[in-house]
Amino acid sequence: MTLSEAQRAVDDWIKTVGIRYYGELTNTAILTEETGEVARLMARLYGEQSFKNPEEEARAPEQLAEEMADVLFVLICLANQTGVDLTKALQRSLEKKTVRDRERHRNNPKLKPKD
Repeated sequence: MTLSEAQRAVDDWIKTVGIRYYGELTNTAILTEETGEVARLMARLYGEQSFKNPEEEARAPEQLAEEMADVLFVLICLANQTGVDLTKALQRSLEKKTVRDRERHRNNPKLKPKD
């Protein structure tokens, strides 16, 4: 699915199943909440925090994927609501980063390949 297809699919879902978009401010709060859920799982899967029980740990990789998809869904909602074409926006962002960071990252000793 392309970004454009995803934007259309989310819009169709909102208009048929979801009835209407939440307000932009509400969706921004939901995006923050969903991002926090991703952060919580990342801290436990890849950081120093531990899981409360083995069942939570076993389900964590699947749950991480679900939470990332939730972040993407709400971000697409916001893009649709504000008239942002995510394909064009991502292309512009990659172009900007390529120009700005071409040498910066090559010369960063912290980013040298690990042996």
